[in-house]
Amino acid sequence: MNYFSSDFKLGILGGGQLGKMLLADTRKFDIQTFVLDPSEEAPARFGCNNFYRGSLMDFDIVYQFGKLVDLLTIEIENVNLDALDKLEEEGLPIFPSPKTLRLIQNKGKQKDLYVKNNIPTSKHLRFVGLDDLRNSLAKDELEFPFVWKSTQFGYDGNGVKICRSALDLIKLPDVECIAEDLVPFKNELAVIVARSFSGEIKTYPVVEMEFHPEANQVEYVICPARIDEKVAKKAQELALKVSETFNHVGLLAVEMFHSEDSKGNDVVLVNEVAPRPHNSGHYSIEASYTSQFENHLRAILNLPLGNTDSKVAGIMVNLVGEEGYTGQVYYKNIDKIMAIDGVTPHIYGKRETRPFRKMGHVTIVNEDMTEARKIAEEVKNSIRVISVQ
Repeated sequence: MNYFSSDFKLGILGGGQLGKMLLADTRKFDIQTFVLDPSEEAPARFGCNNFYRGSLMDFDIVYQFGKLVDLLTIEIENVNLDALDKLEEEGLPIFPSPKTLRLIQNKGKQKDLYVKNNIPTSKHLRFVGLDDLRNSLAKDELEFPFVWKSTQFGYDGNGVKICRSALDLIKLPDVECIAEDLVPFKNELAVIVARSFSGEIKTYPVVEMEFHPEANQVEYVICPARIDEKVAKKAQELALKVSETFNHVGLLAVEMFHSEDSKGNDVVLVNEVAPRPHNSGHYSIEASYTSQFENHLRAILNLPLGNTDSKVAGIMVNLVGEEGYTGQVYYKNIDKIMAIDGVTPHIYGKRETRPFRKMGHVTIVNEDMTEARKIAEEVKNSIRVISVQ
């Protein structure tokens, strides 16, 4: 099929910042794009050929949107899968497939799949709601501390809480959930796998993620990860096994814990996955030969995958709304960080800020990782995402 400068229409479910960044590559290749998102302020609304406003969970809206395009992809996994099933039955190519999304959309099913396929992961229990979880505690089947996760609709730190006592259960929503063992990890790692319809597969280098202690959001993504080469190889091999298990087409971001066993041996455990471009791959726009967004596009169109190697060391700093500020966003000191060599800001186009809302990111590239990390710290301490007073 002729995708370029043609009548081919690519549909994207979701018009957030991931959709906006994906559109940079569709525009580069001159591919017609249709975007569906529930918000009239969606960041991707200006970068596509046709924007439609509507719920991603509504069967009729998703189904009718799919009838407008020649191929459908996602930038968020919380979409109506029944509509995708019907569209796929009628012959519409959808990547990742609804079958893959069903395995990933529910974190309980996702964890069960790891256990079934002997993929190392932390121990977990599934519960239909809070009463079920409390009963398990009363019977000593579950004990503190543990990590509570809503099985569906969690994002950006929402739907996840470390529970150390009964007090931590008070404000939890009464929804289907899982409780995972709290892993004493050395590092949090991620590997992005690109896989085309024909089966060509490539991995990006292992990245290291540093999280905000309160918001449970990534603050820094560091590539390459500052880990032993043997650990990096183990992480990439594990990511490939996870990719094979989900049989996805497009990108799969595999988040992992680097821990150790009772004998002090390195252990890598899968935390969870995302079947789309991911926060852990934003550094690739400036630091890699082929960005994660371009390779997602290449994979779903079944084109040759691009080189996933890094040209230089790359660090991504998340820009999130500062605590105490809500309203019209203002990026204080952005001019200061733009004066530093190797620093590139990406502003997502969300007009309203609120505490911990993802508003953008900054990439830092440098041939020297130590210098890149130093600059990243300077960037983090300089720019402030606040509201207009």
